[in-house]
Amino acid sequence: MPITPTENEEIEQAREHRSPTRRATVSALEELLQVPFPVLDHGFVRVVDYMGDDAAIVQAARVSYGKGTKRVSDDRNLIRYLLRHAHTTPFEMAEIKLHVKLPIFVARQWIRHRTASVNEYSARYSVLDKEFYIPSREQLASQSSANRQGRGDEISEAEAARVVEILNGDAEKAYAHYLEMLHENGHGAAQHSDRKGIARELARMNLSLNFYTQWYWKTNLHNLMHFLQLRADPHAQYEIRVYAEVILEILKRWVPLTHEAFVDYRMNAVTLSASATAVLRRMLGGEVVRQDNSGLSKREWDELIASIYKGENGAS
Repeated sequence: MPITPTENEEIEQAREHRSPTRRATVSALEELLQVPFPVLDHGFVRVVDYMGDDAAIVQAARVSYGKGTKRVSDDRNLIRYLLRHAHTTPFEMAEIKLHVKLPIFVARQWIRHRTASVNEYSARYSVLDKEFYIPSREQLASQSSANRQGRGDEISEAEAARVVEILNGDAEKAYAHYLEMLHENGHGAAQHSDRKGIARELARMNLSLNFYTQWYWKTNLHNLMHFLQLRADPHAQYEIRVYAEVILEILKRWVPLTHEAFVDYRMNAVTLSASATAVLRRMLGGEVVRQDNSGLSKREWDELIASIYKGENGAS
Protein backbone atom coordinates (compact mmCIF):
# COMPACT_ATOMS: atom_id res chain seq x y z
CA MET A 1 0.00 0.00 0.00
CA PRO A 2 1.43 3.43 -0.96
CA ILE A 3 1.38 4.80 2.60
CA THR A 4 4.48 6.11 4.35
CA PRO A 5 5.09 5.18 8.01
CA THR A 6 4.33 8.76 9.07
CA GLU A 7 1.06 8.79 7.12
CA ASN A 8 0.10 5.39 8.50
CA GLU A 9 0.68 6.56 12.07
CA GLU A 10 -1.52 9.61 11.49
CA ILE A 11 -4.27 7.46 9.96
CA GLU A 12 -4.17 4.92 12.79
CA GLN A 13 -4.46 7.67 15.40
CA ALA A 14 -7.45 9.14 13.54
CA ARG A 15 -9.18 5.76 13.30
CA GLU A 16 -8.76 5.11 17.01
CA HIS A 17 -10.58 8.34 17.90
CA ARG A 18 -14.26 7.97 18.81
CA SER A 19 -16.82 10.74 19.42
CA PRO A 20 -20.45 10.43 20.60
CA THR A 21 -22.79 12.41 18.36
CA ARG A 22 -26.42 13.29 17.78
CA ARG A 23 -25.89 14.22 14.18
CA ALA A 24 -26.97 12.00 11.29
CA THR A 25 -24.44 9.31 10.46
CA VAL A 26 -24.19 6.74 7.68
CA SER A 27 -22.95 3.37 8.92
CA ALA A 28 -21.62 2.35 5.50
CA LEU A 29 -19.49 5.49 5.36
CA GLU A 30 -18.48 5.34 9.01
CA GLU A 31 -16.69 2.09 8.15
CA LEU A 32 -14.62 3.95 5.56
CA LEU A 33 -13.60 6.90 7.73
CA GLN A 34 -9.83 7.38 7.72
CA VAL A 35 -9.31 4.31 5.49
CA PRO A 36 -6.88 5.16 2.64
CA PHE A 37 -7.88 3.82 -0.77
CA PRO A 38 -4.75 3.42 -2.95
CA VAL A 39 -4.72 5.24 -6.29
CA LEU A 40 -1.93 5.11 -8.91
CA ASP A 41 1.49 4.12 -7.54
CA HIS A 42 1.79 6.30 -4.42
CA GLY A 43 -1.55 8.12 -4.14
CA PHE A 44 -4.66 7.59 -2.06
CA VAL A 45 -8.06 8.99 -1.11
CA ARG A 46 -9.48 8.80 2.40
CA VAL A 47 -12.62 10.23 3.97
CA VAL A 48 -11.74 12.53 6.87
CA ASP A 49 -15.22 13.78 7.75
CA TYR A 50 -18.71 14.32 6.34
CA MET A 51 -21.98 16.05 7.16
CA GLY A 52 -25.46 14.97 6.11
CA ASP A 53 -26.97 12.05 4.24
CA ASP A 54 -29.82 11.35 1.79
CA ALA A 55 -32.34 12.33 4.47
CA ALA A 56 -30.63 15.72 4.91
CA ILE A 57 -31.30 16.46 1.25
CA VAL A 58 -34.96 15.57 1.62
CA GLN A 59 -35.22 17.59 4.81
CA ALA A 60 -33.71 20.66 3.15
CA ALA A 61 -36.02 20.32 0.15
CA ARG A 62 -39.07 20.24 2.38
CA VAL A 63 -37.77 22.80 4.89
CA SER A 64 -38.89 20.58 7.76
CA TYR A 65 -37.40 18.76 10.71
CA GLY A 66 -36.49 15.13 11.14
CA LYS A 67 -36.27 12.78 8.20
CA GLY A 68 -39.09 14.52 6.36
CA THR A 69 -40.79 11.25 5.46
CA LYS A 70 -41.26 7.79 6.88
CA ARG A 71 -41.14 6.03 3.53
CA VAL A 72 -37.81 5.52 1.80
CA SER A 73 -39.60 5.31 -1.55
CA ASP A 74 -40.83 8.89 -1.09
CA ASP A 75 -37.30 10.07 -0.31
CA ARG A 76 -35.99 8.28 -3.38
CA ASN A 77 -38.61 9.82 -5.67
CA LEU A 78 -38.00 13.31 -4.30
CA ILE A 79 -34.22 13.05 -4.71
CA ARG A 80 -34.66 11.82 -8.26
CA TYR A 81 -37.05 14.70 -8.97
CA LEU A 82 -34.60 17.24 -7.55
CA LEU A 83 -31.70 15.92 -9.60
CA ARG A 84 -33.78 15.47 -12.74
CA HIS A 85 -34.96 19.08 -12.63
CA ALA A 86 -31.63 20.58 -11.47
CA HIS A 87 -32.87 21.75 -8.07
CA THR A 88 -29.35 21.89 -6.70
CA THR A 89 -29.62 23.77 -3.39
CA PRO A 90 -30.77 20.79 -1.25
CA PHE A 91 -27.64 18.89 -2.32
CA GLU A 92 -25.50 21.72 -0.98
CA MET A 93 -26.66 20.80 2.54
CA ALA A 94 -24.39 17.73 2.62
CA GLU A 95 -20.59 18.04 2.66
CA ILE A 96 -17.57 15.77 2.66
CA LYS A 97 -13.89 16.28 3.47
CA LEU A 98 -11.27 14.13 1.75
CA HIS A 99 -7.54 13.70 2.24
CA VAL A 100 -6.02 13.15 -1.19
CA LYS A 101 -2.46 12.34 -2.18
CA LEU A 102 -1.90 12.93 -5.89
CA PRO A 103 0.70 13.90 -8.51
CA ILE A 104 1.16 17.65 -8.91
CA PHE A 105 -0.02 17.64 -12.53
CA VAL A 106 -3.26 15.94 -11.45
CA ALA A 107 -3.67 18.49 -8.66
CA ARG A 108 -3.37 21.29 -11.21
CA GLN A 109 -6.27 19.79 -13.18
CA TRP A 110 -8.28 19.15 -10.02
CA ILE A 111 -7.91 22.69 -8.69
CA ARG A 112 -9.71 23.98 -11.78
CA HIS A 113 -12.89 22.98 -9.91
CA ARG A 114 -13.03 26.18 -7.89
CA THR A 115 -15.92 25.04 -5.70
CA ALA A 116 -14.13 23.55 -2.69
CA SER A 117 -12.06 24.53 0.31
CA VAL A 118 -8.50 23.30 -0.17
CA ASN A 119 -5.48 23.17 2.10
CA GLU A 120 -2.39 21.75 0.37
CA TYR A 121 0.85 20.38 1.78
CA SER A 122 3.36 23.22 1.74
CA ALA A 123 6.82 22.64 0.33
CA ARG A 124 7.74 26.06 1.77
CA TYR A 125 7.61 24.59 5.28
CA SER A 126 8.39 20.91 4.75
CA VAL A 127 10.63 18.78 2.57
CA LEU A 128 8.73 16.75 -0.01
CA ASP A 129 9.10 12.98 0.06
CA LYS A 130 10.84 11.18 -2.75
CA GLU A 131 7.66 9.96 -4.39
CA PHE A 132 6.85 10.48 -8.05
CA TYR A 133 4.37 8.98 -10.50
CA ILE A 134 5.52 6.66 -13.29
CA PRO A 135 2.77 5.54 -15.71
CA SER A 136 2.21 1.83 -16.26
CA ARG A 137 2.97 0.39 -19.70
CA GLU A 138 -0.68 0.36 -20.80
CA GLN A 139 -1.06 4.07 -20.03
CA LEU A 140 1.76 5.14 -22.34
CA ALA A 141 0.32 6.25 -25.66
CA SER A 142 0.97 8.70 -28.46
CA GLN A 143 -0.83 12.01 -28.93
CA SER A 144 -4.30 11.52 -30.38
CA SER A 145 -4.73 12.85 -33.91
CA ALA A 146 -8.44 13.50 -33.29
CA ASN A 147 -8.28 14.93 -29.77
CA ARG A 148 -5.77 17.65 -28.98
CA GLN A 149 -5.89 16.90 -25.27
CA GLY A 150 -6.07 13.11 -25.36
CA ARG A 151 -4.11 9.94 -26.03
CA GLY A 152 -4.05 7.88 -29.17
CA ASP A 153 -2.47 4.54 -30.01
CA GLU A 154 -0.14 2.67 -27.68
CA ILE A 155 3.55 3.12 -28.35
CA SER A 156 6.00 0.28 -28.91
CA GLU A 157 7.65 -1.66 -26.09
CA ALA A 158 10.99 -0.06 -26.89
CA GLU A 159 9.52 3.45 -26.85
CA ALA A 160 7.66 2.73 -23.60
CA ALA A 161 10.82 1.45 -21.93
CA ARG A 162 12.67 4.58 -22.99
CA VAL A 163 9.88 6.85 -21.68
CA VAL A 164 9.94 5.11 -18.28
CA GLU A 165 13.73 5.37 -18.24
CA ILE A 166 13.55 9.11 -18.94
CA LEU A 167 10.82 9.75 -16.35
CA ASN A 168 12.64 7.79 -13.66
CA GLY A 169 16.01 9.31 -14.47
CA ASP A 170 14.76 12.89 -14.57
CA ALA A 171 12.79 12.53 -11.32
CA GLU A 172 15.73 10.91 -9.51
CA LYS A 173 18.07 13.63 -10.72
CA ALA A 174 15.63 16.43 -9.86
CA TYR A 175 15.14 15.09 -6.33
CA ALA A 176 18.88 14.66 -5.77
CA HIS A 177 19.44 18.27 -6.82
CA TYR A 178 16.49 19.36 -4.66
CA LEU A 179 18.16 17.86 -1.59
CA GLU A 180 21.54 19.24 -2.64
CA MET A 181 20.14 22.77 -2.83
CA LEU A 182 18.54 22.30 0.60
CA HIS A 183 21.65 20.65 2.03
CA GLU A 184 19.45 17.81 3.29
CA ASN A 185 20.55 14.20 3.77
CA GLY A 186 17.43 12.66 2.26
CA HIS A 187 15.72 12.13 5.62
CA GLY A 188 14.66 15.71 6.31
CA ALA A 189 17.78 16.53 8.36
CA ALA A 190 20.31 19.16 7.34
CA GLN A 191 23.83 18.00 6.51
CA HIS A 192 26.73 19.29 8.55
CA SER A 193 28.00 22.16 6.49
CA ASP A 194 28.91 25.81 6.81
CA ARG A 195 26.58 26.49 3.91
CA LYS A 196 22.90 26.97 4.76
CA GLY A 197 21.38 25.92 1.45
CA ILE A 198 18.64 27.84 -0.31
CA ALA A 199 15.12 28.28 1.05
CA ARG A 200 12.64 25.43 0.59
CA GLU A 201 10.30 27.76 -1.29
CA LEU A 202 13.03 28.15 -3.93
CA ALA A 203 14.39 24.60 -4.04
CA ARG A 204 10.93 23.15 -4.75
CA MET A 205 10.75 24.81 -8.18
CA ASN A 206 13.19 22.26 -9.58
CA LEU A 207 10.84 19.31 -8.97
CA SER A 208 8.83 17.96 -11.89
CA LEU A 209 5.05 17.73 -12.10
CA ASN A 210 4.96 13.98 -11.46
CA PHE A 211 6.04 14.43 -7.84
CA TYR A 212 3.31 13.86 -5.27
CA THR A 213 1.55 16.49 -3.22
CA GLN A 214 -1.42 16.10 -0.90
CA TRP A 215 -4.30 18.16 0.37
CA TYR A 216 -7.50 18.26 2.38
CA TRP A 217 -10.39 18.92 -0.01
CA LYS A 218 -13.84 19.83 1.38
CA THR A 219 -16.83 20.31 -0.88
CA ASN A 220 -20.61 20.03 -0.85
CA LEU A 221 -22.51 17.24 -2.55
CA HIS A 222 -23.74 19.38 -5.44
CA ASN A 223 -20.24 20.44 -6.42
CA LEU A 224 -18.87 16.96 -5.81
CA MET A 225 -21.32 15.52 -8.34
CA HIS A 226 -20.28 18.15 -10.88
CA PHE A 227 -16.65 17.15 -10.35
CA LEU A 228 -17.49 13.47 -10.77
CA GLN A 229 -19.60 14.04 -13.87
CA LEU A 230 -16.57 15.55 -15.60
CA ARG A 231 -13.71 13.57 -14.09
CA ALA A 232 -15.27 10.09 -13.91
CA ASP A 233 -16.21 10.39 -17.57
CA PRO A 234 -14.39 7.96 -19.92
CA HIS A 235 -12.97 10.96 -21.82
CA ALA A 236 -11.25 12.40 -18.74
CA GLN A 237 -7.51 11.90 -18.35
CA TYR A 238 -6.79 8.51 -16.82
CA GLU A 239 -4.71 9.84 -13.93
CA ILE A 240 -7.53 12.01 -12.56
CA ARG A 241 -10.28 9.61 -13.61
CA VAL A 242 -9.03 6.85 -11.31
CA TYR A 243 -9.35 9.25 -8.36
CA ALA A 244 -12.88 10.16 -9.44
CA GLU A 245 -13.83 6.49 -9.71
CA VAL A 246 -12.74 5.88 -6.11
CA ILE A 247 -14.72 8.91 -4.95
CA LEU A 248 -17.74 7.70 -6.93
CA GLU A 249 -17.70 4.51 -4.86
CA ILE A 250 -17.46 6.60 -1.69
CA LEU A 251 -20.49 8.57 -2.89
CA LYS A 252 -22.40 5.30 -3.29
CA ARG A 253 -21.69 4.35 0.33
CA TRP A 254 -22.47 7.83 1.64
CA VAL A 255 -25.71 8.77 -0.18
CA PRO A 256 -26.97 5.68 -2.05
CA LEU A 257 -30.24 7.25 -3.22
CA THR A 258 -28.45 10.30 -4.57
CA HIS A 259 -25.78 8.11 -6.18
CA GLU A 260 -28.46 6.09 -7.96
CA ALA A 261 -30.13 9.22 -9.32
CA PHE A 262 -26.78 10.80 -10.22
CA VAL A 263 -25.67 7.79 -12.27
CA ASP A 264 -29.06 7.65 -13.99
CA TYR A 265 -29.61 11.34 -14.75
CA ARG A 266 -26.05 12.62 -15.07
CA MET A 267 -23.44 9.93 -15.68
CA ASN A 268 -25.48 7.80 -18.08
CA ALA A 269 -27.79 10.46 -19.46
CA VAL A 270 -27.68 12.07 -22.90
CA THR A 271 -28.35 15.77 -23.48
CA LEU A 272 -29.65 16.73 -26.91
CA SER A 273 -29.77 20.16 -28.50
CA ALA A 274 -32.99 21.42 -30.07
CA SER A 275 -31.56 20.62 -33.50
CA ALA A 276 -30.58 17.08 -32.49
CA THR A 277 -34.00 16.53 -30.92
CA ALA A 278 -35.65 17.59 -34.20
CA VAL A 279 -33.48 15.10 -36.09
CA LEU A 280 -34.45 12.33 -33.66
CA ARG A 281 -38.14 13.14 -34.16
CA ARG A 282 -37.66 12.83 -37.93
CA MET A 283 -36.00 9.45 -37.46
CA LEU A 284 -38.82 8.24 -35.20
CA GLY A 285 -41.27 9.40 -37.86
CA GLY A 286 -39.70 7.00 -40.35
CA GLU A 287 -37.63 9.50 -42.32
CA VAL A 288 -34.18 8.45 -43.49
CA VAL A 289 -31.93 11.13 -42.09
CA ARG A 290 -28.27 11.46 -43.03
CA GLN A 291 -25.67 13.92 -41.88
CA ASP A 292 -25.87 15.85 -45.16
CA ASN A 293 -29.61 16.48 -44.76
CA SER A 294 -29.75 16.70 -40.98
CA GLY A 295 -28.64 20.30 -40.60
CA LEU A 296 -26.06 19.17 -38.03
CA SER A 297 -22.32 19.55 -38.25
CA LYS A 298 -20.40 16.32 -38.75
CA ARG A 299 -19.17 16.39 -35.16
CA GLU A 300 -22.64 16.88 -33.68
CA TRP A 301 -24.04 14.24 -36.03
CA ASP A 302 -21.39 11.73 -34.95
CA GLU A 303 -22.11 12.51 -31.29
CA LEU A 304 -25.86 12.05 -31.83
CA ILE A 305 -25.42 8.69 -33.56
CA ALA A 306 -22.99 7.53 -30.87
CA SER A 307 -25.53 8.53 -28.19
CA ILE A 308 -28.41 6.72 -29.89
CA TYR A 309 -26.52 3.48 -30.40
CA LYS A 310 -24.42 3.58 -27.23
CA GLY A 311 -23.96 0.08 -25.85
CA GLU A 312 -25.52 -1.67 -28.88
CA ASN A 313 -23.43 -4.19 -30.82
CA GLY A 314 -20.30 -3.05 -29.03
CA ALA A 315 -20.80 0.57 -30.08
CA SER A 316 -19.85 3.26 -27.59
